[in-house]
Amino acid sequence: MPSKSTKKACRNCWWKPQTFWGKYLVNSRRLCALVCWYLLILCSPLEAAEESPVNLAPNISAGKYLFQAAGGCSCHTDTKNNSAFLAGGRPIETPFGTFYGTNITPDPETGIGNWSDEDFIRAMTQGLSPEGNHYFPVFPYTSFQRISRKDLLALKAYLFSLPPVRQKNLPHDLILPFGEQYAIMFWKNFVWSPEPFISNPERTESWNRGEYLAQALAHCGECHTPRNLLGAIKPEMHFAGSKEGPEGELAPNITPDKETGIGSWNMVDISYFLQNGMKPDGNDVQGLMGDVIELGYQHLLEEDLDALAEYLLSLTPISNELRPDTAENSETEEY
Repeated sequence: MPSKSTKKACRNCWWKPQTFWGKYLVNSRRLCALVCWYLLILCSPLEAAEESPVNLAPNISAGKYLFQAAGGCSCHTDTKNNSAFLAGGRPIETPFGTFYGTNITPDPETGIGNWSDEDFIRAMTQGLSPEGNHYFPVFPYTSFQRISRKDLLALKAYLFSLPPVRQKNLPHDLILPFGEQYAIMFWKNFVWSPEPFISNPERTESWNRGEYLAQALAHCGECHTPRNLLGAIKPEMHFAGSKEGPEGELAPNITPDKETGIGSWNMVDISYFLQNGMKPDGNDVQGLMGDVIELGYQHLLEEDLDALAEYLLSLTPISNELRPDTAENSETEEY
């Protein structure tokens, strides 16, 4: 008979099943915990890197491309007087008076150099200055509000990478009461109906890209759509042209109407025009649209030009004869 001390000692013998499996399970749990802890240490720097503000910073080169897709913000450069790039001063004639393009260089005193990200987003989507003043919709925030936040921040990053230019903004010369804040507040609340950009799942990816470019970034409808007496775009005439386009010039019908629009153009014609400013009939574009192509559209990728062409040719044709005198058209026509 073994002694009591021997029995007690044998209770913890490694070869006994209950002792062996108990220690195995304990050690396995410890090993699993150690592996998890090790993986956590390895993964944490990766997660931190992914969330790093450096990696989340807006892409300046992407912002430059978006700037070009927006037509190079041509209204903010007074090319006729050889003024500094984006320093403002360009006169824009409208039925409501003459507006002057503002300084959008990163100058802290006369430009937008003191604007925060939220200031920029608010201006582009709500038409509000950092001080809370309402911008007149000659600044096309009515279209820019469809641009994604990511693209807007990239655009801001590009603008802030440019050299600042110290040049004061010129006061607008407007017909009363259109320049008054209460009039713009009324317009925003009772006339303007903001609509976000929503992709159409029934259309192709390139068509949706073309719609985003035309409706948001390039803001084609702002110039190529007639407005009512309150300055609101007529939705039933979208892209059908306007006799009262920017700088007092005619903005033609860009729906695929055979007689009064671009229905006789094909995708190659549209893409080539946006690259070179040359129409299918051999005439070249003049005025503000020429600047828009030179500073903006000519730099777009071929697939984006094709997407724009695909979208424009898919629109409902609208007959809208803008000029009775065709002899005068060749001198004043803008696309």
